[in-house]
Amino acid sequence: MIKRKHLSMVLIMLLLVGFIGRVSSQEADFDFKAESALLVDATTGEVIFEKNMHEIVYPASITKIMTLLLCMEALESGKISMEDEVVISDRAAAMGGSQIFLSPGNVVTVEDLLIGISVGSGNDASVAIAEHLAGSLEGFVDMMNQRASQLGMNNTWFENACGLHVEGHHSTAYDIMLMSRALLEYPQVHEWFTIWMDEEFLKGKISEEGVFLSNTNRMVRYYSGCDGLKTGYTSPAGHCVSATAQRDNTRFISIIMNAPDSKTRFAEAQTLLDYAFANYKTVHIAEKNDVMAKVQLEKGTDTHVNLVLAEKVGILLKKTDEQDFKTEIKITHSLEAPIEIGEKLGKLVVLGNGKEAVKEDLLAEKEVPRASIFQIYKRILSKWVQFGR
Repeated sequence: MIKRKHLSMVLIMLLLVGFIGRVSSQEADFDFKAESALLVDATTGEVIFEKNMHEIVYPASITKIMTLLLCMEALESGKISMEDEVVISDRAAAMGGSQIFLSPGNVVTVEDLLIGISVGSGNDASVAIAEHLAGSLEGFVDMMNQRASQLGMNNTWFENACGLHVEGHHSTAYDIMLMSRALLEYPQVHEWFTIWMDEEFLKGKISEEGVFLSNTNRMVRYYSGCDGLKTGYTSPAGHCVSATAQRDNTRFISIIMNAPDSKTRFAEAQTLLDYAFANYKTVHIAEKNDVMAKVQLEKGTDTHVNLVLAEKVGILLKKTDEQDFKTEIKITHSLEAPIEIGEKLGKLVVLGNGKEAVKEDLLAEKEVPRASIFQIYKRILSKWVQFGR
């Protein structure tokens, strides 16, 4: 049960910037040829425009966003490293479609494979990294579907790590947005996504000449601020792209699925991004893991614990609207030890015009075990001694 004195602990920060509450989608009307399309603010996930965003489509090589996400998470946890050497299997080398021309027995680093996936959309590289991370392609696909479920990708099912067409392998524009936002948590991927061309990729590693690597996403070459993410194409899937661009502190994601040709997918993705940058901006309030408050604990080995943000928080604003908003920190959990690291203890709430616009979890920064009876007695005695002075 939350104690009254803890409920009264509210931190208010006045921020003199614009506020619009929740952005309404469909304010723009585009006559797109693509089967589905989606435009979102990358920071908040706010939908600005959508067309059939929950319609089942084939993702083709956009599948590789999930492959890259699992690799980045494994790198972050230390499960694998960029310098790991991967021996290419017969199965990986035999993958059809787009490839970086790996041969059985080639030895390639994890980083080179990630570049081959990001720039050249290599199906062989995708299978090789999947086998390295999970021990088998089937095990990796299980990981893909588990992660999709965790991200709320409720209309997605993966059958492989590269996107080669299989009838049951499907997703939606909305689900692709969810995994795209998750991958954007790893800025290093932009170093790979923005490589335009490498005429001697893997030179001396898989052959004397190397491989001619050319980026499948031409938007990184000509669209201002574009630094990812992934294209896709198979005959059943049509031409697809999950494109992202950042200018100043504002980043958007534009997703086009099943366009009739490559020119159309890029043109429609650009139209969405142009509209977003012309009409909206993002105000960043705090970053993931920022300390938002220090609160008092009862019966713990420590008397206080920091509250940190579970995710970054921002507000998507129309450029024409300028009003004030404020944020509040609300305690939603009993502040009594024991406390686990990462335990949800409160919420950061963004308010404007008396309405709640954003709510994000606040987590315990560290574990705080329950104090022993002796520790509690010693603490009470110390207080009495100080009071007596």
